[in-house]
Amino acid sequence: MSTTSASARTDSLSRDALAVLQPGFRGTTTAPDWLLRRIDEGLASVALFGRNIERPEQVAALTGQLRAERGDLLVAIDEEGGDVTRLEVNEGSSFPGNLALGAVDDPDLTRAVAQEIGRRLAEVGVNLDWAPSADVNANPDNPVIGVRSFGADPKLVARHTAAYVEGMQAAGVATSVKHFPGHGDTAVDSHHDLPRIDADLNVLADRDLVPFRAAVAAGTKAVMSAHILVPALDPNRPATLSPEALHGLLRRPVADGGFGFDGLIISDAIEMKAISAAYGVERGTVLALAAGVDAICVGGGLADEDTVRRLRDALVQAVRAGELKEERLADAAARVRALADWARLDARGAGSAEGSTPSVAAAPEVGLAAARRAVRVTAGPRATGPLTRAAYVAAFTPMASIAVGDDTPWGVAAELARLLPGTETEALNNARVTEHGVPQTITQVCAKAGERPIVAVVRDVHRHTWMTEALAALVAARPDTIVVEMGVPQAAPVGALHIATHGAARVCGRAAAEVITGG
Repeated sequence: MSTTSASARTDSLSRDALAVLQPGFRGTTTAPDWLLRRIDEGLASVALFGRNIERPEQVAALTGQLRAERGDLLVAIDEEGGDVTRLEVNEGSSFPGNLALGAVDDPDLTRAVAQEIGRRLAEVGVNLDWAPSADVNANPDNPVIGVRSFGADPKLVARHTAAYVEGMQAAGVATSVKHFPGHGDTAVDSHHDLPRIDADLNVLADRDLVPFRAAVAAGTKAVMSAHILVPALDPNRPATLSPEALHGLLRRPVADGGFGFDGLIISDAIEMKAISAAYGVERGTVLALAAGVDAICVGGGLADEDTVRRLRDALVQAVRAGELKEERLADAAARVRALADWARLDARGAGSAEGSTPSVAAAPEVGLAAARRAVRVTAGPRATGPLTRAAYVAAFTPMASIAVGDDTPWGVAAELARLLPGTETEALNNARVTEHGVPQTITQVCAKAGERPIVAVVRDVHRHTWMTEALAALVAARPDTIVVEMGVPQAAPVGALHIATHGAARVCGRAAAEVITGG
């Protein structure tokens, strides 16, 4: 091979290796110079996280700067609505999230919510959303899915997954349905360790895989793989690294029992411990591409040039060493570019100027309307009328998952304070117990509340023993307590009034506050 030919091959490999990466970065007003250089060298996707978000106009300017380097750039984000929001990371989501939509069970509503989320994303220059979660919440103790799932019924999850795909893609934003082959029946968060699902193939087919088939039938442009071990599919490697799960199931023709999916396969974040702890990010990236992944999600905590360079070089070296077929890398890069072409062409297909977004009607109130419809109220034996005076809000605050994060506000206190001026709140964590069996924090809450009505806000109370015990002690001490459950309403209702919102988004808090005050 001549020097010129070798150089051309190296450049082609390097461009393809960059094309399959979807890295994050740091910056809000301007993108870093290294990222702009890599885009010029072949990087075809970037990802936005909460750290990049201040306000819509700022995001639009940032994505505009990126697209000045490459017009067909894919700009991805993890915007599920509900508890997992990046676009509204600082104030809480305008949309209630999947469990609330599943509780309403109106696919037209889900479609409308997804379309409005997509419209807002497209308006600020985002054209790929790592959503929706198509996981069937088979394990109510799941620490990472929960309200991110439409529910525990596979058919319900399937119809809402399909509606979500249709709605968002109608706005010109590609969906990446996740987490294939299903993260719902786990008790471990793959951000921290490798979950394992020991269901047999029949259970998988009848439960976990049903929504993904619906998503593919609805035309989803991408599917995100899960870092979970499913021995029925592959006893050795998690799905992201498994040819059996990806080539052998997701890509296999429908006539042969597969999904026949021909779109983009994206990995969940490659730095998550389920992959990085066992394989390292470089080796994990190579194995994922070899298994059938086309795009590697990077950057939740690895938002730097060195990471991008190391992953690019690992892929190039793997091709040269014969560990990764050059054709596989080229095919993956081509699929990324094909999706980028779809996103650009779909925008032009609306009959507007190049670079604009499809013309879909704005529906700014659809999220609040959905949140209101999702509220479920159970009156207890001490039920009273609507509150008309300032309350004391005790917010029982569990540790948030990495997917949700700690930056996004949640609860009902802000909305109650707007409706009932003078309302105060206190965040309560794991409560210590006195010798009398009453958590000290509950004694303090009752003292601070005084004569004011108490509103207790919980999140997945069934998963936290300390929360269950503290709430029981509070209701025993103050039977007139109003309880607002903003997670999965698995535990039996307690309190004078029990309000299940099916999510902790800002609009869920507003809907609950309206019920409390009769507004």
